[in-house]
Amino acid sequence: MARIRSFKRLWQRTHIVRLVQDVIIAVFTLQVITAIVLQVVSVLRRRHKHEVSFPHLQLDEVRVGENCLQLYGYGRDLYAAMLEAIDCARESIYLETYIWKGDTVGRELKEHLAKKAEQGIDVYVIFDAFANLVVPRAFKEFPSSIHMLEYQSLHRPWHVLDPRRLALDHRKLLVVDGSVGFIGGYNLGDLYATEWRDTHLRIRGPAAADLAHSFVSFWNRSCGEGKEITRHYMRHFDSFITVRSNDAFRLTFPIRDMYIEAIDRAEHSILLTNAYFVPDHILLEALKAAAARGVDVRVLVPWYSNHIVADWLARGYFTECLEGGIRVFGYTYAMLHAKTCTVDGQWVTLGTANLDRLSSNGNFEINVEIYSAQLARQMQDLFYSDTAGVFELTLPEWESRHWYIKLSERIMAPLRFLL
Repeated sequence: MARIRSFKRLWQRTHIVRLVQDVIIAVFTLQVITAIVLQVVSVLRRRHKHEVSFPHLQLDEVRVGENCLQLYGYGRDLYAAMLEAIDCARESIYLETYIWKGDTVGRELKEHLAKKAEQGIDVYVIFDAFANLVVPRAFKEFPSSIHMLEYQSLHRPWHVLDPRRLALDHRKLLVVDGSVGFIGGYNLGDLYATEWRDTHLRIRGPAAADLAHSFVSFWNRSCGEGKEITRHYMRHFDSFITVRSNDAFRLTFPIRDMYIEAIDRAEHSILLTNAYFVPDHILLEALKAAAARGVDVRVLVPWYSNHIVADWLARGYFTECLEGGIRVFGYTYAMLHAKTCTVDGQWVTLGTANLDRLSSNGNFEINVEIYSAQLARQMQDLFYSDTAGVFELTLPEWESRHWYIKLSERIMAPLRFLL
């Protein structure tokens, strides 16, 4: 009799385990099917190309402490400024990017770097290996005068078991002579020059040395023995400008905490623009709490981004946002890739970090945090320009969306923990 009872318990446990496995397989299958359908829809939408045009402001350089800051909201203007800075280099050029296309913009930049390297300038470049898999190998071959690092951290099969080694280098930096630095969301390529709306910042002054230090630290840890950068640019404590870097190998992720702290201190307004808005529950609760205490919280996202799955994950948050008093705007002019926020007309951050898991506690990211009323006003002007001709979601219209859209959002929701 005891054996029969033991057999029944074993059979029940096995049955439950199989049931759980079947449920997991079914959910995963639904997610795969939904993702495929979304990708097909995205491809079909891209076939119907239209001329891209969007408003972009020409802003003046502003002084913040000992530094001069220039915002860029149009890629072509940014690339012209970057080339000018490269051509004026006298000691060193540090360039780090996530994506570097082998097109007209990419080749021009490469040619200018090669020319400066031939003149004896120390030129170092870093780009992410995974992000540039589709870029022709020939383009990724550089003259021997340029020090090049194609970043990848998976060198042994067992490295996949270390989550730190799954991090990508998502940073975008250009630092010239330790005194001029560029940081923001722009990758390098023709597409981004005219068809994507993004935001970048140029820093002229001692704060650029912090960007140089961040580049050198990343290079020296990844380059291999005997290839380290020994040049050092003097850094200074600055109460107005602080560089925040997510470091996957050190397991330090201060950018997310910086956002939460600023949101918690907000008294009047939070204007947040992000390409992939998939916040964790703590950050989302901070935004809702701010709205509940009377802060004007506005979130601008691309209505159709280059990653349709990320769009669907973001939309799964909109009901909670709208119910919590957060205003949500959908950008439709072009692909919106900016990662910026301004609070109370005093505080600004911009850089490479999206508000998703990959950026919050996954990839290597870098943002700059700035206290400046003048720069904050410019960021507000950018935000109001971006939202002037786009639509704002309302709770009644959002709740009336088709049932199959709501179902798709629920099916895809578990992927938030991966993206």
